[in-house]
Amino acid sequence: MRKYGGLVHAVGVFASHRGGNFAVLFGLTASVLALAVGFSVNVSQLYNARSSLQGVVDAAVTSTARDLTTGVTREADANKSVQVFLDANSQAGILQANQIVMDRLIVDRTANTVQADAHVDVALYFPIFSMGDMKRVTASTTALYSDRNIEVAMMLDVTGSMAGQKIKDLKAAASNAVDSFLGNQDPTRPRVRVSIVPYANSVNTGALAASSVFVETNASQRKQAPGNTSAQAVSARPDYCATERKGADQYSDAGPGSSMVNRDYLLSTFAANSRTAACPAAGLVPLTANADALKNVIKDFVASGGTAGHIGVQWTWFMLSENWGSVMKASERPARMDQKRVAKYAILMTDGEFNLSYFDASSVDEVYNDAGKEPTRTAAKTLCAAMRGKGIEIFTIGFDLKEANAEATLKDCASADSGSIKHFYQAATGAELDNAFQAIARNIETLALTK
Repeated sequence: MRKYGGLVHAVGVFASHRGGNFAVLFGLTASVLALAVGFSVNVSQLYNARSSLQGVVDAAVTSTARDLTTGVTREADANKSVQVFLDANSQAGILQANQIVMDRLIVDRTANTVQADAHVDVALYFPIFSMGDMKRVTASTTALYSDRNIEVAMMLDVTGSMAGQKIKDLKAAASNAVDSFLGNQDPTRPRVRVSIVPYANSVNTGALAASSVFVETNASQRKQAPGNTSAQAVSARPDYCATERKGADQYSDAGPGSSMVNRDYLLSTFAANSRTAACPAAGLVPLTANADALKNVIKDFVASGGTAGHIGVQWTWFMLSENWGSVMKASERPARMDQKRVAKYAILMTDGEFNLSYFDASSVDEVYNDAGKEPTRTAAKTLCAAMRGKGIEIFTIGFDLKEANAEATLKDCASADSGSIKHFYQAATGAELDNAFQAIARNIETLALTK
């Protein structure tokens, strides 16, 4: 204690010395220290102001770019959108009562970018020399937006193995995905449309059946179906179920005018023997921006039947193919493939191995894949490759998968990963399934901006 007491006493004597060079030196030192402290405070103040301003401008431009992408905001209204955001956040962080001034906003329709330059005038805590009382802080941000339309078709597994908690988890995750895709857009000018394709023993094609599904009434008709211009008259169509296409069009998206899709003659007997529904109670829904219509179908999902995954893949492709527009309502028709103006995505989800097919079975006992037949997974992968070849990007989700073949099929079907965006997801729980759908929704938004 005596040591430190002596030091304090010495400093006190130095500071109180009124004569000679000591007082002058102490005064100069104190002034320099005061200037240094003031300068340091000002630098910190300006740094924090610039950081706050940059954060607000970043958020304003990003938000506006997103709204331009989804159609909520028109290009002509971009300036107003950014200004409203800046006004609402003009007191963010250290800015307090400072008014953010937007110097300019540039919407580049060629590069699809939004750029905003803004500034605030900050009143300094310690005016020093040439710094004056005020200092201007600026910030600039550029964000991409997209004017491309987005079409998403989701293949959803409603087979018997999905019964119980798993079908509940799927209903929740698929409904949330619909909201993520279709939320925050102008319903009168939608940029995003979504289709769902529930599948099991077959696919329920609903209103499309009359113009696209050929009902085989005897074994001799188990071959490529005719085009719908010469469709077979069916006085009492048993249901709206569809199995595979057959013949030359099996692995193509040629429209039903070329050949209809078969309702295999073996389907009814197979369903009766396995005591399962011939096709899901829930019918497919072509592309729509009506979230309620999609969610009303999803909430009534019932689990029943085997995993004819390639049939689900086939109809998922048809929902995205412009060749199928002729049998759909105008609002449901897929856009012509033009990657500058439209982006098309398929999401294929299953909880197990694709395990049954009709096209290569010679009897109902052979519908489940037996040795020597073409595996269903091979047909699915062939369809996936053809779909990717047409410019459709594929994401896949395995839900509580137990079979190695199931995982391998989904990995083979998925598009190649690009950067941080992956295309195959594994989910063991309902929460993970929901997360997978949400990650894909975010990835699709990112891809629509960057590709």
